Amino acid sequence: MSDSNKNLNSSKPIFSLNMVDNSEAGPSNDQDRLLPIANVGRIMKQILPPNAKISKEAKETMQECVSEFIGFVTCEASDKCRKERRKTVNGDDICWAMGTLGFDDYAGPLKRYLTRYREVEGDKVNQNKASNSEEMEENCFLYTSNKPPKESG
Repeated sequence: MSDSNKNLNSSKPIFSLNMVDNSEAGPSNDQDRLLPIANVGRIMKQILPPNAKISKEAKETMQECVSEFIGFVTCEASDKCRKERRKTVNGDDICWAMGTLGFDDYAGPLKRYLTRYREVEGDKVNQNKASNSEEMEENCFLYTSNKPPKESG
């Protein structure tokens, strides 16, 4: 059996999310690198008819796949950031990595989602600023109107 076939038949993932030396952190178990299975099951259930069942094996398989996929894309984005001497991976880096890795069908919609998300978040921030400003003005008015007059003399 060739080395590549061994990797394909291995129960261990080919790609490891734990590429950084965390020897000081102690031994890590499989659950540290996997998304919670309840969340994976909930997402799977959303697309199925209400009476459909999902086996434990199917949830565990999907859990492995999505965790590997996230690690794969994140690693590519992280490499880009490292080359650019940046420490923070952002949404644009993830979109870039998706395109670079050949997931163009997903990179475009993800980029549009990211743009829309930023617009909505910007609107929320602006609304909060306006609301806080109005509240401060109101509080100042209440404070000055309830303040006893200065005595002259």
